[in-house]
Amino acid sequence: EPGAANLIGSGIKTDRNDDGSPAGSHPAFAAHPIQGWTPDFIPLVLEQGLGLQDEMVEIPDGAGVETSQALARNEGILTGISGGATMWAAIETAKKAPEGSVIVAMLPDTGERYLSTPLFASIDADMNEEELEIARSTPNFILEPSA
Repeated sequence: EPGAANLIGSGIKTDRNDDGSPAGSHPAFAAHPIQGWTPDFIPLVLEQGLGLQDEMVEIPDGAGVETSQALARNEGILTGISGGATMWAAIETAKKAPEGSVIVAMLPDTGERYLSTPLFASIDADMNEEELEIARSTPNFILEPSA
């Protein structure tokens, strides 16, 4: 879970209504950049399953963004912040795993929906000269931006 919103790690259970729904925001909740992860309560199904997992991995602030950007830059995998955080946790798990272990990490989201978010804010909208050179490298299919 995100370091900035360490609900489970806080040891505080979510206050619930009689039907199991959250009665309010969890006291340990804080805004964090991992969209799709950690709402302001611990889901009942998660709370009931605590103890079944082998390990709970806390994701440090910035790790999801950095890993997502590295996946795009180095591996050609475009995923969101939660995908980056998932891969970060898988890499950290692999560092401690016995040799020959099989680790599965699902990155079920594409990064396309995050192009206008802080995840890709450092990428210029216009191509630079190096990118234009690559675009011009296929003479019959030049991706030249319109003037």
